[in-house]
Amino acid sequence: MPQRKSFFWTVTVLMAAANAAPAQDAFALRDGDRVVFFGDSITDQRLYTTFAETYVVTRFPRTNISLVHSGWGGDRVSGGGGGPMDVRIWRDVLPFNPTVVTVMLGMNDARYRAFDQALFDEYTTGFKHIVDTFKRQLPAARITLMQPSPYDDVTRAPLFDGGYNQVLVRYGDFLKQLAAEQKLGLADINTPVVDALKKANTADAANAAKLIPDRVHPGAAGHLLLAAGLLKAWNAPALVAGVEIDAARKEAVRQRNSRVADLRAVAKGLAWTQTDEALPMPLDRRDPLVALVLRSSDFMEALNQQPLSVRGLAAGRYTLKIDGDPTGTFTAEQLAQGINLAELPTPMARQAAEVHALTLRHLPCATTTSTPHAGARFRCLWKRTTRPASRRRSMRSTNSKPTS
Repeated sequence: MPQRKSFFWTVTVLMAAANAAPAQDAFALRDGDRVVFFGDSITDQRLYTTFAETYVVTRFPRTNISLVHSGWGGDRVSGGGGGPMDVRIWRDVLPFNPTVVTVMLGMNDARYRAFDQALFDEYTTGFKHIVDTFKRQLPAARITLMQPSPYDDVTRAPLFDGGYNQVLVRYGDFLKQLAAEQKLGLADINTPVVDALKKANTADAANAAKLIPDRVHPGAAGHLLLAAGLLKAWNAPALVAGVEIDAARKEAVRQRNSRVADLRAVAKGLAWTQTDEALPMPLDRRDPLVALVLRSSDFMEALNQQPLSVRGLAAGRYTLKIDGDPTGTFTAEQLAQGINLAELPTPMARQAAEVHALTLRHLPCATTTSTPHAGARFRCLWKRTTRPASRRRSMRSTNSKPTS
């Protein structure tokens, strides 16, 4: 009968740990920032923005950042149902004195028709006016222009030659040029979404068509792609926390965004205490649309890496348990190469899901006035006053069947 071997790990996920990893220093948002998301109905859906907030809170738990929704359905660069653009800016952006502003407009400006030079000229003039106003009134603010998200000409046939998304691409090209000229940030949320749609459509056409069900407004899974485009533009780090263990030497040979202490031998295994400084991005892989998006994009590789590797194990298959719950079974070779815990149903992922639930709970805004141009319905100020609590994780890897 083969000898059974086990490895017992105790992990503390400390969300209030100090000293962020050096790789995170380049992230665009800073402690004390006030962010305003400015845009049309796609921003007013409050989906890519909430995903962005959850990322910030779980990845940088010690930062204090307030975020304000300022999306209004139907908006163009000239304004819309919330009033003329100058009213929108002075009422719904400037009073918050933001240090960071994102602007996403364009879907409505091209009027869902073939390219029209007059409409394009109106867009370029109006967008320049918005930027000039922000730069004049908020000289210290960092501005990120978001190229228009795509109209879905992938899962359904274009309505005219070339399709409406190609018109939006031309609008986005103007924003790319404007950002370069004005030294502004730029987020491409069109190209990567179209690429993901193409991959998804090849793999599962029925569900791919549900990612942007009305061809304009993405569902929640589609908004993950928009959030990814914005976060990448903000230099968001992929790393959650990473640990490499040498089982033979009983040594933590690498610790990233994490601290390992008290590494020791126990009966048939190893044990140690680990303090992580972040949680993974919570993603419900049971949702077929979320699973399709993750398979069709680089979201995990670019934004959600929580590597664990243990080398020097005897050959065999190992069952990983965290807090007593089976998380996965891996060969010694797989553990040596490293596994991404963010892909697994871990207690850390469940804790992160609780954080996202809190994000959604504080999302609704109380309407304080019925005046059409008051803007109260979307002026949502978020500021987290509490942090996710630290939790101790008991992790066990058991050699269930050594190989010959």
